Amino acid sequence: MFSIQDKVIVITGVSGQMGAVYADCFLEHGALVAGLDLGESERSTRLREKYDNQFIFCRADVTSKTSLSNSLLQVETALGSPDVLINNAGIDSPPDAPAEEVGYFEDYPEESWDRVMTVNLKGVFLACQVYGKSMAARNSGSIVNVASIYGLVSPDQSIYQYRRDKGEVFFKPVAYSASKSGILNLTKYLATYWARDGVRVNTLTIAGVYNNQDDDFLDAYNKRIPIGRMANETDYNGALLFLASESSAYMTGSNLVIDGGWTAI
Repeated sequence: MFSIQDKVIVITGVSGQMGAVYADCFLEHGALVAGLDLGESERSTRLREKYDNQFIFCRADVTSKTSLSNSLLQVETALGSPDVLINNAGIDSPPDAPAEEVGYFEDYPEESWDRVMTVNLKGVFLACQVYGKSMAARNSGSIVNVASIYGLVSPDQSIYQYRRDKGEVFFKPVAYSASKSGILNLTKYLATYWARDGVRVNTLTIAGVYNNQDDDFLDAYNKRIPIGRMANETDYNGALLFLASESSAYMTGSNLVIDGGWTAI
């Protein structure tokens, strides 16, 4: 029921932390995976070496429709027609971002807004155009758009109070939240648009993932989340297997929230 054996799965942002984890999960369960990213990382290189006949890396820019169309041709030639698209690629302001990017909302740079929205929202839009069109032509496919709890609720700025107590001006920026919120309605639009064409489109909303964050941040974050910890890298794998497989055959336009209870408060 949850089988993805021999399905062709495309994952954007495969060179990042979670993209590589998702790819490894699908590969372990017998899928054929095409990983898309601007360049290879140590993680994606390991996948290529470990799963030589199952995994291909495609150099692609999600903000370019031409680049995505070229990647589709690569996927079709090497693995076959895509069955599943995981829109995972995304960017956010890192903890060490320039002061103006994590400062007051009133001073948030316009170019930072454009950069985040272009990757996080336009990138999903373009990938859905290219790969969704291919799926609709074959009357079969599943698209999973990865969103965030900060697309459902506002960031809890109190988590970052420890930085302000040290004299910094630090606020979680606005663009990431706005971009992830936009994904929710894009999903609903496409789910109804392609419902009769056999293409299911759902959102997976996730919470923060542990990645060696500093102790002050972890302490503040873990106190805020009901389950008491950040997600482990593999905590979302089961949801992705469900959404990619026939187990979710009657599910489209939905938002599957896995967040340790964050949005329950």
